[in-house]
Amino acid sequence: MNLKTYFPILDWGRRYNRQTLTSDLIAAVIVTIMLIPQSLAYALLAGLPPEVGLYASVLPLVAYAIFGTSSALAVGPVAVVSLMTATAVGRLAAEGSVDYTSAAIILALLSGVMLALMGLFRLGFIANFLSHPVISGFITASGLIIATSQVGGLLGIKTEGHAMPDLLMSIIENIGQINGHTVAVGFVALALLLWIRLDLKNWLARFGVPKGPATVIVRAGPVLVVFLTMAWSGLLELGAKGVSLVGQVPQGLPLLTLPSFNLDTVQQLLVPALIISIVGFVESISVAQTLAAKRRERISPNQELIGLGASNIAAAIGGGYPVTGGFARSVVNFDAGAATPAAGAFTAIGIAAATLLLTPFLALLPKATLSATIVIAVLTLVDFSILARAWRYSKADFAAVALTLAGTLLLGVEIGISLGVGASILIFLYRSSQPHAAVVGLVPGTEHYRNVKRHKVDTVPGVLSIRIDESLYFANAHYLEDLVIAQVAANPGLTDVVLMCSAVNAIDMSALESLEAIASRLKDMNVRLHLSEVKGPVMDRLAGTDFVAHLSGQVHLSQHQAMLAIAQHRLAAADADGTQKSAGRAPQQAATHP
Repeated sequence: MNLKTYFPILDWGRRYNRQTLTSDLIAAVIVTIMLIPQSLAYALLAGLPPEVGLYASVLPLVAYAIFGTSSALAVGPVAVVSLMTATAVGRLAAEGSVDYTSAAIILALLSGVMLALMGLFRLGFIANFLSHPVISGFITASGLIIATSQVGGLLGIKTEGHAMPDLLMSIIENIGQINGHTVAVGFVALALLLWIRLDLKNWLARFGVPKGPATVIVRAGPVLVVFLTMAWSGLLELGAKGVSLVGQVPQGLPLLTLPSFNLDTVQQLLVPALIISIVGFVESISVAQTLAAKRRERISPNQELIGLGASNIAAAIGGGYPVTGGFARSVVNFDAGAATPAAGAFTAIGIAAATLLLTPFLALLPKATLSATIVIAVLTLVDFSILARAWRYSKADFAAVALTLAGTLLLGVEIGISLGVGASILIFLYRSSQPHAAVVGLVPGTEHYRNVKRHKVDTVPGVLSIRIDESLYFANAHYLEDLVIAQVAANPGLTDVVLMCSAVNAIDMSALESLEAIASRLKDMNVRLHLSEVKGPVMDRLAGTDFVAHLSGQVHLSQHQAMLAIAQHRLAAADADGTQKSAGRAPQQAATHP
């Protein structure tokens, strides 16, 4: 076993030098500044104490630095996974209780074990069941739910629920309890964060601030908003005026341990853990591969599963909750020049230092500031253009997007993503159960065969050529059988049928039986069956059966060779028939004309 495969740090660590160290340290400082308010905010989104977000941003980054393959991926709490955590854990315990926190830690542990096992057994393909349209619909709906869930924090009212109807109903029911001071803090924070994101860099450029320092200032903007609203809270004693504050946050890092848990809790969290694992992996690998392509680096999906698994196990040991690679902070990490996964380890050191030194000051932080931070962060998740694009390109994909989006909004994240996966699988089965097949003819002057409905082609009377554009398996085997027999019945003068198999990558047992049935029925109709352009692996399977031996026709290397061979067979048959007729007439002539 090559240890570098499972421990990528052994590979890039040998090439580590002063230049990469400098790049990683600069990136770590910028990401740390960005991650502190985000970690606090996402923990509250998950229904957890704010310090848990900081805990989830320390050990997971170290674990990913050891096992991960992306130089830019920044692991930690993210909005969608935080929402899914709140949904899963909220069924088992009351928010704010010890059992609630313990269940979130167990969820991280289960997710980590699942991801690691998927990586070890090379099961990364499971994530392919989440198509891009489904993921887009799910993330858009999740972004809307997350933003709506923070309206209560911005208005100073209590909101409950993890689906849009429940959230809207709770907002309406409590609208009369709005706290004016909370509204002021929330919307000032919202306006400042929005201005920082959209216009601060341009404003700094007009004052001649160099690009590098301007980038650092912009990334540090949310931290500045945190300190500003903390000062506002302290000077005006907002806590006494009904503004909800973060309150006392334990100083220091938690002991490395795992919570006690029972079998019933584990059983109830298994399915949510699996869904969180797959969604988190899809989000993470998409970001990692996008950034790796810009540097022409290679990402190993199965090793990424192990890296994310180790990160979640580390999160559980360190008192955190499920984590994955975040899009926004990974892009920031990339833009800041992170050269290796060590940038994540340095970020972990920065977060740990903040946990040790800054937590006493967080007691004055209004929760409305964190709500504003979440709202601004999830704005990039909402993308309604996917609906228009899907509608124009594929009505089936549109149906999957719409079902996922509506299901997530109305019924919650777990049911929504399950509906999306189910819709994707049903669409795949429907499409593959009725494979595209075309009658083809020869393009004049070439050896290419194309669809007779799309091109001007030459066909040979008595020969039917059908190109099959799908692998053959149990779901479409009878469809092909019915198609061929129907075509033959509609053309009574046929002598030969050629199945062009250039797009057939596999033939399972059910499809083989259908091919045998086709061959048998055509033989009874005095029609020969041929195959052409059969791929090597498929031919290897067929060669081990009686199908080829009993085939009335032949298997040809190309469609053109098949047509030439049929023409030669017809010519030979015609010559033989002519010879027989001549031989049959000679004796009669001799008898008549002695």
